[in-house]
Amino acid sequence: MTDMISATILLFLIMDPLGNLPIFMSVLKHLDPKRRRVVLIREMLIALILMLIFLFAGEKILSFLNLRTETVSISGGIILFLIAIKMIFPSEEKSSTGLSAGEEPFLVPMAIPLVAGPSILATLMLLSHQYPHQLSHLTLALFIAWGLSMGILLLSNLFLRLLGDKGVSALERLMGLILVMLSTQMFLDGIRAYLKI
Repeated sequence: MTDMISATILLFLIMDPLGNLPIFMSVLKHLDPKRRRVVLIREMLIALILMLIFLFAGEKILSFLNLRTETVSISGGIILFLIAIKMIFPSEEKSSTGLSAGEEPFLVPMAIPLVAGPSILATLMLLSHQYPHQLSHLTLALFIAWGLSMGILLLSNLFLRLLGDKGVSALERLMGLILVMLSTQMFLDGIRAYLKI
């Protein structure tokens, strides 16, 4: 149960819905509100399908590559640490969407890489490798994290109005700080398992 809660928090933090709010808003701003919701739900469903594929095929991919759990845990910790640093110290590049004016997003950039980016796919592979007998719990954790992200993104107007740009930025940095601690723990767990302490 504790593992499922920590997995849910970890996945939610990596999905980073608060950090993605301004980008989603700028990508969808030219669409009418009804169409905006349809596109947002479609993109989130595509991201969910991709994440489920990586969750269930992750163990097989890692077995095929002959990677040990400790290796994946240490490298996963490093990747998450780098993502957390980007959340705490965001760059200005985030604002560019790569879409031409008036174009409706499909797959890129919303589903991939904003929601189902390399970081969350690598994390799902790591979790499925670490807990091969708890895939039902991990699937539930993924659905909860995805549902929370979906809720925040669907209520994007409300969140931006309530928090303002500075409030969203502050919350994202706080999430980044929590992710730093989780990634450090993952890294240390990997080293401890490798050294058999």
